[in-house]
Amino acid sequence: MPVSKPSPCSLASHFPAPPESSLRATVHSPHMKTLPALLLATCAFPVLAENWPAWRGPRGDGTSTERNVPTKWSGTENVVWKTPLAIGHASPIVWGDRLFIVEAVADSEGRNLLCFDKHSGKLLWSQTVVKSPLEKKHRENSHASSTPATDGKLVYVAFLDVQDMVVAAYDFSGKQQWLARPGVFKSVHGFCTSPILHNGKVIVNGDHDGDSYIAALDQATGKTLWKVPRANKTRSYCAPLIRTLSGRTQMLVAGDKSTASYDPDTGKVHWYLKGPTEQYVASLVYNEKADLLFLTAGFPQHHLLGLRHNGSGDLGDIYHQADINHPQVAWHHTKATMVSYVPSPISAGDYFLVIGDTGHANCLDAKTGEPLWQEKIGRSHASLVSANGLVYFLNDDGVGYVVKPGKTFELVAKNELGEPTYASPAISDGRLYLRGDKHLFCIGSSPADRKSTRLNSSHVSESRMPSSA
Repeated sequence: MPVSKPSPCSLASHFPAPPESSLRATVHSPHMKTLPALLLATCAFPVLAENWPAWRGPRGDGTSTERNVPTKWSGTENVVWKTPLAIGHASPIVWGDRLFIVEAVADSEGRNLLCFDKHSGKLLWSQTVVKSPLEKKHRENSHASSTPATDGKLVYVAFLDVQDMVVAAYDFSGKQQWLARPGVFKSVHGFCTSPILHNGKVIVNGDHDGDSYIAALDQATGKTLWKVPRANKTRSYCAPLIRTLSGRTQMLVAGDKSTASYDPDTGKVHWYLKGPTEQYVASLVYNEKADLLFLTAGFPQHHLLGLRHNGSGDLGDIYHQADINHPQVAWHHTKATMVSYVPSPISAGDYFLVIGDTGHANCLDAKTGEPLWQEKIGRSHASLVSANGLVYFLNDDGVGYVVKPGKTFELVAKNELGEPTYASPAISDGRLYLRGDKHLFCIGSSPADRKSTRLNSSHVSESRMPSSA
């Protein structure tokens, strides 16, 4: 992963002291450990805790290496804290003791970046990044759909300002370091581009209904380092995936009527394949055992592909082909019950899991693409995440399904949050962070978390008064 992470014992130097008070009321335990105590405990007893620094986590594919992640919750059970949020579909990100998330406030037309203490849910600061008329959008999009990214020093966000893509960087005390406008963006479905970080660059996807582009900005200054045009002027919303494959660093992105690989350091194209369809939202994932990329795309045609990654140059055209026979394609499905348009899939050992547009969860053999099982769990927009050998599905009604990948369907738990959920979960330090349509929930199941949950249960507050840095 291009984002670096300090050792637990060096985290204190990365975070300025929070303000003495916050005006946002939230549910939290009055007996939370202080940061020094947590650092001491971490140094003495190392744990497999990860930051969740960007869209789909530390590897950009929804996977967590943690083993103590909760599997059971509800709107009250195992809720360490919850706090109200304005509208948005972006996921939270976590670094050290800080949690960052974005929101859009309709009354003020503000698009805000918020910083919380991840242990207590206390708001540390809020900054308005953009204030402009709310753009037209698809009914299932939001005005704050782009998940931020952080390198542990700065937090990078992206919003739309009328017709300009705006990318900005803030330090951990809430001070803006730079703001850039890498290009225009226009789409009848609204805006979303979640920044990804690589080798000192902030990379954003500008696929839209105009002169589309992908751009890399300097993390320190916001200066454009490279910007490459896209051929087909068609909206898509995929965050790129970066992997070292076939002996080269590849930035893999679907969109703009194509699937392509770029060098993330220069923007140069490694390979380009036209198709298989017109518009894309889900990001690609990679399975090491099968040595294949997985692509799912659902508009206007449904396509689910296992892709090889060793091509070079123009690989030809598979656009709108119902039966694809191409050396880059290992296997192919077109059933709507198996293909996702919006939520990104996940790779899990020998298996590949995806939620179809019809609300069916699917598990396939990663190498052969053979369907193994299919279960109806409800329509979903949240992307899949995994931890401790389990995969987490979260449907639009806020019902979470924890499933063990395998040849047969094995449901570990079914959990009802009590709020609709469109945002993808985040996992960090043994906790699961879920964004509902009105609240951000912190879910924990450790003995300390359960104690905090009991203490919290008697004083849930719904009030909100945002503060500024």
